[in-house]
Amino acid sequence: MVVEEYIRKYPALKVVPLPENAGLGRALNEGLKHCSHELVARMDTDDISVPKRFERQIALFSEKPDVDVCSAWIEEFADNPLLCVFQKKVPETHWEIMLYARKRCPVNHPVVMYRKSALLSVGGYRHFPLLEDYYLWIRMLINGSKFYNIQESLLYFRTSPEMYRRRGGWAYLKNEIRFWTIVYQGKFISLIRLLINIIIRVPTRLCPNKLRAILYMSILRK
Repeated sequence: MVVEEYIRKYPALKVVPLPENAGLGRALNEGLKHCSHELVARMDTDDISVPKRFERQIALFSEKPDVDVCSAWIEEFADNPLLCVFQKKVPETHWEIMLYARKRCPVNHPVVMYRKSALLSVGGYRHFPLLEDYYLWIRMLINGSKFYNIQESLLYFRTSPEMYRRRGGWAYLKNEIRFWTIVYQGKFISLIRLLINIIIRVPTRLCPNKLRAILYMSILRK
């Protein structure tokens, strides 16, 4: 197995097996228990960090000691990392991120680095299928954590039609409505923003997968 091979090559590597698939949020919380340092970086197993990613993010934490969460832009690709399908940008400053978070996720989760203590201060990730990270950022923003997004791409993110398929259907829409209702109850958004967020998502979640992919690429990724 690939995992066993890397364990032999890199003895410092920690592998945390789970007895069953309990969802991304619970898995990340379990992984955090085994992180030895205050700064924690995450990425998905099929993505590729650029060589200077950690250098840029660690330097940012040194330059801005009040920052708790640091992310960056990502380059989306299908098969070849050198052939970018789309560059997913996110706002830079904390204030811009705070405003953006009221309508869309303000952080690229696959390339994020954060202070472990700040994340644990809000109880870590919570189980919320495909929205675990967004819910975490909102709770951290409410709690006073400071955010910053480096304005350059630091990771190649693998995309596929399956990604768009997971973000559609009645089940996903109902989960998203529940998410925004909870965010509204937490006083992070107004009633008007709640209604707008739900209304604009209904056609996107219920349309055919091919059309959803087009919407993501032409509108939602801007």
